[in-house]
Amino acid sequence: MFSLHFLFFVFVFSSDLDTDDDLNSDDYEYEDEAKLVIFPDHYEIALPNIEELPALVTIACDAVLSSKSPYRKQDPDTWENELPVSKYANNLTQLDNGVRIPPSGWKCARCDLRENLWLNLTDGSVLCGKWFFDSSGGNGHALEHYRDMGYPLAVKLGTITPDGADVYSFQEEEPVLDPHLAKHLAHFGIDMLHMHGTENGLRDNDIKPRVSEWEVIQETGTKLKPMYGPGYTGLKNLGNSCYLSSVMQAIFSIPEFQRAYVGNLPRIFDYSPLDPTQDFNTQMTKLGHGLLSGQYSKPPVKSELIEQVMKEEHKPQQNGISPRMFKAFVSKSHPEFSSNRQQDAQEFFLHLVNLVERNRIGSENPSDVFRFLVEERIQCCQTRKVRYTERVDYLMQLPVAMEAATNKDELIAYELTRREAEANRRPLPELVRAKIPFSACLQAFSEPENVDDFWSSALQAKSAGVKTSRFASFPEYLVVQIKKFTFGLDWVPKKFDVSIDMPDLLDINHLRARGLQPGEEELPDISPPIVIPDDSKDRLMNQLIDRMYLSKFFSVVLQLSWV
Repeated sequence: MFSLHFLFFVFVFSSDLDTDDDLNSDDYEYEDEAKLVIFPDHYEIALPNIEELPALVTIACDAVLSSKSPYRKQDPDTWENELPVSKYANNLTQLDNGVRIPPSGWKCARCDLRENLWLNLTDGSVLCGKWFFDSSGGNGHALEHYRDMGYPLAVKLGTITPDGADVYSFQEEEPVLDPHLAKHLAHFGIDMLHMHGTENGLRDNDIKPRVSEWEVIQETGTKLKPMYGPGYTGLKNLGNSCYLSSVMQAIFSIPEFQRAYVGNLPRIFDYSPLDPTQDFNTQMTKLGHGLLSGQYSKPPVKSELIEQVMKEEHKPQQNGISPRMFKAFVSKSHPEFSSNRQQDAQEFFLHLVNLVERNRIGSENPSDVFRFLVEERIQCCQTRKVRYTERVDYLMQLPVAMEAATNKDELIAYELTRREAEANRRPLPELVRAKIPFSACLQAFSEPENVDDFWSSALQAKSAGVKTSRFASFPEYLVVQIKKFTFGLDWVPKKFDVSIDMPDLLDINHLRARGLQPGEEELPDISPPIVIPDDSKDRLMNQLIDRMYLSKFFSVVLQLSWV
């Protein structure tokens, strides 16, 4: 009788193709070799093999081989920007001026430059790009044309391929996506299907100024002593997966998570479902064991190092484990995390906490170490009466207090020098960041906040209110997010490039909630009236609202609204 205990497949790299890009990432071609291994004798059968295997086993092997594997992806260790769709793309004005762009031989309309040329998608002007500090680029005529005419979008000639091109929005001041690019290019006689890129794109140019900063973060050129053993296992970059790596390394540094998953490994694995790839607790335990066991963080033996040197194949390796299966599971129900774009660690942290709570084992919930209560106090400005409410939270969001920068003189001097260098086309000075004390951000959190559209139950009308937030309880581990993104006057998101000075010890006892104080009078516990629209155009809405209130299923509707 044929006995089968495990199926496992060996995937072999057939070649390693080096690419000479700025960040020295490796590209691979994959060749798959599949074998059926029978334990405990380790008997191997090459697949496919319908002669030796029973039909049922053959069907099972075919199902595994045809399934989508998380390992069939490359490992780009680069900074890939997530480009937003330009708000001007959908209704872009294009002039019917008869301009037709030839497939080659371009030249700036205002100078003799023949590279770094940009096609304005409104009037078809071909103009040179901006000057860079390394003496490359152009004379900035494309930007001057935008300032004169106000035409927002331009595409870089030489980057147009059937898959797209590099588009820049002068108005939004950043690279963007144009979903109607083929149509906009066809207006000037350009067929995207017959174009081939000949120049470096925006993403390449955008990376260059950041390489030095990236090297500083990576401590390039510094001789560091590798650390091995339990707790010193790294996570490989799967392509813009640093948000996941940073969160998971922090999570499994906490004893409560170590005990809940790695400490319960035998029980979790014994009771895992038939498909453990779709079980959250199994995947968390597997990842935690990989990080904490030390089995995947061992120093190379001397013979391996000698062999690499002798073969001249010694190159820096990104040691660690690849959390592909974990990433595939936790992100499958989330459209953003399932992509390879850059993501926010704070959003992933909250997503993970939600998964931990939904899949907790018995009464044990390790995410409780982050849980705290926030007391919100709202005071009616007219009656001076107050209302206290509490809500659950898992992280503390702090604003950036730019006005509290401790190096304002340096910032002013840097900005003047930077503008002068740009005007005279000289190398830019070394970046100076605003230094913000963490205490200033904390102070901004504790400041009273105006609530303009506050409904006062004491007045039975809208009034001005003031809200303050305090801690009704403190967590064992306080997760803090510095809100570095803001919106400009044009609603374009911008990031504060600042340095936050963190203290070694943090005392937030002054933020402890005190509850209702002597002499304070509470606002009446009255809900605001429900406003039913009376406009004739909203007659259908009125009928729906009436039916909701009269229906015996109204309570069900309320319950569904909270699902």
